[in-house]
Amino acid sequence: MMRALYTLTMYLLTPVILYRLAFRGLRARGYFSRWFERFGFFPDPKMTGSIWVHAVSVGEVNAAAPLIDALRERYADHPFVVTTVTPTGSDRVRQLWGDLVFHVYLPYDLPAAIRRFLTRVQPRVAVIMETEIWPNLFRECERSGVPIVVANARLSRQSLDGYGPVRPLARAAIRSATFVAAQSQQDAERFLELGTRPERLHIVGNVKYDMRVPLDLKRQAAAWRERWGAGRPTWMAASTHEGEEQAIIEAHSQVLRRFPDALLLVAPRHPERFRPMAQLCRSYGFRTACRTEEGMADAQTQCFVIDTLGELVPFCAAADIAFVAGSLEAIGGHNVLEPAALGVPVIVGPHTFNFEEVTDALLERGAALRVPDADALAAEVQRLLGDPAQREAMGAAALGLVECQRGAVARTLRIIERVVAGKQPITRNPDARRRSSGRGR
Repeated sequence: MMRALYTLTMYLLTPVILYRLAFRGLRARGYFSRWFERFGFFPDPKMTGSIWVHAVSVGEVNAAAPLIDALRERYADHPFVVTTVTPTGSDRVRQLWGDLVFHVYLPYDLPAAIRRFLTRVQPRVAVIMETEIWPNLFRECERSGVPIVVANARLSRQSLDGYGPVRPLARAAIRSATFVAAQSQQDAERFLELGTRPERLHIVGNVKYDMRVPLDLKRQAAAWRERWGAGRPTWMAASTHEGEEQAIIEAHSQVLRRFPDALLLVAPRHPERFRPMAQLCRSYGFRTACRTEEGMADAQTQCFVIDTLGELVPFCAAADIAFVAGSLEAIGGHNVLEPAALGVPVIVGPHTFNFEEVTDALLERGAALRVPDADALAAEVQRLLGDPAQREAMGAAALGLVECQRGAVARTLRIIERVVAGKQPITRNPDARRRSSGRGR
């Protein structure tokens, strides 16, 4: 009965969902296109036995990239399907793999739409990244005999509490998953609390630790720094959101008082913020350049807006410090492992619940610093820019943490191999089983 009410509600909300899609399209034109895909209508790719990976947006696509590459190598004779929800995620999929994978938007959580999607792509296995738990999606996969592996699974306390009245549906969905490969002990405990079967749960670590750093990245970063001045103090604000952009620009104003030649590299999280970010920088009187217009910062540039997708990592490699945004406001923060894997010191704000365990690990090792507000951000950036020894120590600590935590991709791949072969993965999670006592049964 609850599932029927949920499905009825989803159908009744469809006009509202479409209105919201159109509204978002006013700021990001990509939302105006390919609406039929969101209801399971798209040209039949004529495939069977596909390996299907779902990654909701650009951040999840980047996280999934090493796993998808490993899967493509292991299952070279299988077609690959990668679904996303956002246009930026779609663009990133095409940027990384082009026609090597079949990309389509994931349909809304409507039974008929999901059935159309499954009929067309005929998946051998569904690999759902992180926290995409949709009741009808999981149910229809189960009915169609498609095993689900929730990979790099994370579940924050806020997300768990946020299920509210539909928590029984989320519980039923996660119990139908073939396996949950959790990032951490905390995530595992929350999945058990949600209702995951203990024998279907294993802690594998975070696949983001397995991020591949291109061999020529340092050379590219050095060449870019030569363009704007190799010795200039350079800091980056990565994945900024509207509510914190002004605070970041004001922080840069304070940084310039101590370091008049400082350069800010700023990368808005969403494309609709590219132009407003550049306008905000110019409104403060900063000499501003954009990636799509000027191409590269020069010696006179004070703010450089990275208004492209897929270039966050190389620009991060060219920075002395990386502030990972989405953390000054209660957004929950973004991926701190990208700068960490490059040996770049990390600064975060007070709100990092989306990446709680990883952020805490960096903080404990002295590889990251937390600031309570924008004023403290300006002070900390100034202090670190004036202390090369601490920056070097923080970078080394970050690299050490990343190196010792690698291996999640290989562990996840072994789980998926057993699922594809029709075998139940072997778990060795005594702690998770002990903590489960009576839960999820």
